[in-house]
Amino acid sequence: MDQLALLFLLLLGAVVSVPVGDRLGLPAPVLMTLLGIVLALLNFVPNVNVPPDLILPLLLPPLLYAAVRRTSWRQFTANRRPIFLLAVALVFVTTLCVAVVANAIVPGLPIAAAVALGALVAPPDPVAATAVAGQLGLPRRMVSILEGEGLFNDVTAIVLYHVAIAAAVSGTFSPWKAGLDLVLSAVVAVAVGLALGWGANKLMDLLGDATLQIGLTLLVPYASYVLAEEFHGSGVLAVLTTALFLAEYATDPDDVMTRLAGHTFWDIVDTLVTGVAFGLVGLELHNAIRTASGRWGEMLGWAAAVVGVVVLVRLLWLLPATWLAKRMHARRDHDEDIPMGWRETVVMWWSGMRGVASAALVLAIPLTTDDGSAFPERDELVFIAFGVIMATLVLQGLTLPWLVKRLGVQADTDHEKELEKALAVRAAKAAKRRLREIEAAEDLPEELSEQMLRRAFDIGVRISPDLGEDERREGHEHRVRRLKRIRRIQGEMLSAARHEVLAARSEQGADPEVVDRVLRHLDVRSLR
Repeated sequence: MDQLALLFLLLLGAVVSVPVGDRLGLPAPVLMTLLGIVLALLNFVPNVNVPPDLILPLLLPPLLYAAVRRTSWRQFTANRRPIFLLAVALVFVTTLCVAVVANAIVPGLPIAAAVALGALVAPPDPVAATAVAGQLGLPRRMVSILEGEGLFNDVTAIVLYHVAIAAAVSGTFSPWKAGLDLVLSAVVAVAVGLALGWGANKLMDLLGDATLQIGLTLLVPYASYVLAEEFHGSGVLAVLTTALFLAEYATDPDDVMTRLAGHTFWDIVDTLVTGVAFGLVGLELHNAIRTASGRWGEMLGWAAAVVGVVVLVRLLWLLPATWLAKRMHARRDHDEDIPMGWRETVVMWWSGMRGVASAALVLAIPLTTDDGSAFPERDELVFIAFGVIMATLVLQGLTLPWLVKRLGVQADTDHEKELEKALAVRAAKAAKRRLREIEAAEDLPEELSEQMLRRAFDIGVRISPDLGEDERREGHEHRVRRLKRIRRIQGEMLSAARHEVLAARSEQGADPEVVDRVLRHLDVRSLR
């Protein structure tokens, strides 16, 4: 088996793991990691030859961009306190605790190298958290906090990692310089992210075509990451800034085709890249196995100690942090749902899985220092890091669904239905307001005006069928049945039209491009 065949096998596994995971009730990233582990143990499967310094630039930008598309700046600001406590403060605390323990138990490990180990195992993986939380039906606010933590903790951890590696390689360390680097990295990243977001927004208006616009969204995250890194900024923070800017300002409500196609495209990218990323994490297990040859007992003990520190620190931090976040929210004048009970705290604690970023960072540790000597205890660091990744990702990932079910932590579906109904009312009222404006400007026949008024009402009913009860309209149930019947008949009519157009595609003299264009119009019409 060569590298290309291995890549296609991972892509196939990424697709298959989604329905298999749904049936087994397990997260697809965990299944892909297990697949990677199995492949790593097979003799005929080659070692992965992707340079470690390319793993993050190749995998993180699309994964981060896809994750941000599912959230909004408003959600981040609403949860900024718990996200800060987890994504910044907890990363610092975990890094410090791991560094102290690793420096004490691993003979000959300098404090700078121990800090690098702490930084690379400190951040829970954003992709794992998003994928796992999204499949378990957790409360929306919990998912938002986990997503926010996963997206922003890499910014803190990667900067700490680079500072520690530079100190270990050069043998010198300046706390003032490290603090300045952290601030400058964030400032540069935000500036690059905003500039690229603004430029991409303007360029999308010029492109016009949905295909070109979606293609641009694939390039922009990579450009943002690489450009920020070139200017010594945080590539992760730059991608997040660009993605949030585009999510807020590059959305045209009337551009239905781009929105539908873009949503499908990014779902595909997210599924494939996530699968490949976690498959690579499993495949890289051979590095850890090779380094532990003849020293299994000793190195497993070190790895277990660091795993214990990582897991215990998160729990001990979450207990007071959730209490503090609850007190802060209690002083604010809003009625957001705050999942701060002990059950939710336990689920958030057990959701701290490490993954792609940790694996890429440990493999990117230099082989030598500036004086030409070997990087201190590099093999030991690789083994310990992969021990943390496997223990948290596989063990926690496999048991998290059971834990969530056991504790009964689920989203409030009644509340979600109320929000959906409220949005349906707003949509219907907006349609009615626009109808009144048209009636004031144009002389509409009474019959046409009544028909359009019913259509405005139907907009809300299609979103939330219960809306009719609130409207207290006479004969609502009859109208709903009539609406469903109309939609069924219209669906069958459109189906017949699509069959006829597709049949024309194989006829002599037919232009496939014209046929596909007509078919696209019919498909969009079917979704309305």
